[in-house]
Amino acid sequence: MSDDVAGGLDEPDQLQPQQGALALASPEDTWSRADWEKAAAGVLRKSRRLSDHDPDSAVWDALTRTTYDGIAVPPLGTPHQGTIPVTPRPTRVGAWDVRVRAYEGSDVVSELERGATSLWVLAEHVAPEELAWFLDGVLLELAPVVLEGPTSGHAEALVALAPLHPDSNLGATDDSDLVAFARLALDAGVRGIVVDGLPVHEQGASDAQELGWVLARGAQVLRTLEGAGIGPEQAVGLVELRVAVTDEQFPSIAKLRALRVLWARLAHLCGVTQPHTRVHAVTSRPMTSAYDVHVNLLRATVAAFAAGVGGADAITVVPYDEPAGDTSSLGRRLARNISALLVEESHVAAVADPAGGSYAVEQLTESVCQAAWAELGRLESDGEADFLVRVADVKARREEDVASRRRPVTGLSEFVNPGDPVPARRNLSYRYGAAFEALRRDAPAAHVFLATLGPVAQHTVRSRFAANLLAAGGVAVDVAGATKGVDDLLAAYDGQAVVCVAGTDAAFAEWGSRAA
Repeated sequence: MSDDVAGGLDEPDQLQPQQGALALASPEDTWSRADWEKAAAGVLRKSRRLSDHDPDSAVWDALTRTTYDGIAVPPLGTPHQGTIPVTPRPTRVGAWDVRVRAYEGSDVVSELERGATSLWVLAEHVAPEELAWFLDGVLLELAPVVLEGPTSGHAEALVALAPLHPDSNLGATDDSDLVAFARLALDAGVRGIVVDGLPVHEQGASDAQELGWVLARGAQVLRTLEGAGIGPEQAVGLVELRVAVTDEQFPSIAKLRALRVLWARLAHLCGVTQPHTRVHAVTSRPMTSAYDVHVNLLRATVAAFAAGVGGADAITVVPYDEPAGDTSSLGRRLARNISALLVEESHVAAVADPAGGSYAVEQLTESVCQAAWAELGRLESDGEADFLVRVADVKARREEDVASRRRPVTGLSEFVNPGDPVPARRNLSYRYGAAFEALRRDAPAAHVFLATLGPVAQHTVRSRFAANLLAAGGVAVDVAGATKGVDDLLAAYDGQAVVCVAGTDAAFAEWGSRAA
């Protein structure tokens, strides 16, 4: 193996293909958009999502979904969508910063030795006079420290531990702290302010609403600092932006890419041409479930992948078992390892903006930019009260979609594990599937008898649907299994007060009424 291959992703010249050698199809093997429409329409007609009278072109409307910001996301990104503006590339080069939350009892040195590269310190859990002891053993010039909810005492205590990594952040969020923290951060050569979108995300905000909030809050920060005599160039350099990413992969990628564009636009309006935007992405808490918590690993992996592809500078993965009320050492380890797998084994960080240039991602990024900029305008003109009303509307629409299972939550409203125990402790943070969790928590002990008509191969579609639906509400199900007649059902029946009959139309016609 050559040094080039062993040391990185560059290949030696002799391994490079000849120009034109990577043709993907022979000249006679060409396919048009109409061919795709015909093939896709055939599949949708079999599933009855299109009728025989619908034209093939109807597949676009049938497969297009609309986000809570009213953005249409078509099934394919194609040139017919028009000229796509290419978003400027993210500034991050190489691996992202693996950031872990640190609180009372955390072994921060162990976290750093096991894959974390920066610390997100919850100041309410560590008194200012304990901060030096809490960070003892940490090489602060190498590992950034970001404070959350700090007092001036925390900020001064951290600065006193200099030298600090320049991406450390004193974590000011309140208006009363901004100027003092900014001056302290400038003297220490670190960042001083976090503009945080998580609070509105965790109230149910859409992507564009969260970005609009971040922009409005960022503009307010810059105005405050300018009023205190801190110039735009310095003020922009003091800010780190924090947003949530979910398991909706492409919208999350577009969200982070849009945030860079929007913040650069805001900085440009302030006269700053190179804002050196720093973005901290956190996997969403609302998307998680307190039941079947291991599914949270899948959600977190998709969200972290989207954050990495979208160009996040720092990523925090919420441990999979946090929604159940406790975070275990295994949960924290797997949270760190998700980034390790994406960076070291999947090489997600090896390419800057790998999704850039695709029609689908660029168009979605542009649409999110427009929606978020419009939200900023509404926030500036109408104020926070109206903004919160719009957030509540999105939350209500999402909850309706979750309740009706148009928006399934795996492990909670779909593919339910009925034997999963009730969480030992209640985590009060908002989750999209909270209503289903409440049903599971308060479900009656009684079982439903699922009377299945005929062989498993015949009744499995309907019986599985019924069992899944009941289990989503916390209702235990006893399934009769394969049956040949009423006698088989009676033999399996154990006196349950409620019976659900499931079978094919033909089985219902033949012996369904006798079974009932």
